[in-house]
Amino acid sequence: MLVEMPVAKVTLNELSRRTCLAKSNVLRYFESREAVLLELLDTEMRDWLTQLETTSEPVAGTARERGDQLADVLVTSLTSRPTLCDLISVQAAVLEHNVSTEVALHYKRASRRTVERQARWVLRYLPELGDQDATRLVAMTTLITAAAWPWSRPSAAMLAAYAADPAVAAMRGEFTDLLRQSLHVTLSGLLARRDDLPVGTARIDTVHRDA
Repeated sequence: MLVEMPVAKVTLNELSRRTCLAKSNVLRYFESREAVLLELLDTEMRDWLTQLETTSEPVAGTARERGDQLADVLVTSLTSRPTLCDLISVQAAVLEHNVSTEVALHYKRASRRTVERQARWVLRYLPELGDQDATRLVAMTTLITAAAWPWSRPSAAMLAAYAADPAVAAMRGEFTDLLRQSLHVTLSGLLARRDDLPVGTARIDTVHRDA
């Protein structure tokens, strides 16, 4: 269904029809449409990470060169997975609503394991980042994908506006370019800082200098 339509149009009624089950029977296994899609998002994330772990290997080079390679691998793999990108784009605003605390906790625990696993994969390319900044990169990749995916899929009205005015058309974003440029900037910033400190922790030398 997600190959045929965006997440917003996937309904329990249509899911029930396609699985030849009554809606009440679907709800015996999943408490809501959002619970179904969260489970699917977790599966898609784990499949994606398995692909990254088994099909890509870092090459020798400077930290910047390896960072550029890492960004390119992430961009290429995400671009090839539109269903995953679509699910990520609605995760916070849609999928994490209309679910119970039990479902939310189950999903977030699974998500945390996936983030930790992906951070370990990042360190194969850039051990210089350390655990904290590798985790930051994972988080930023998700956030950038969530923003860039819907931005690069304009409505019919927006497409007509782009076609009507070349100056306006220049404002249209393309997912691959948006993601690649953003990841390059993010990686450059992380490598320049190399704090490897928990979020919200100030560097001691900065505190002393400011004092």
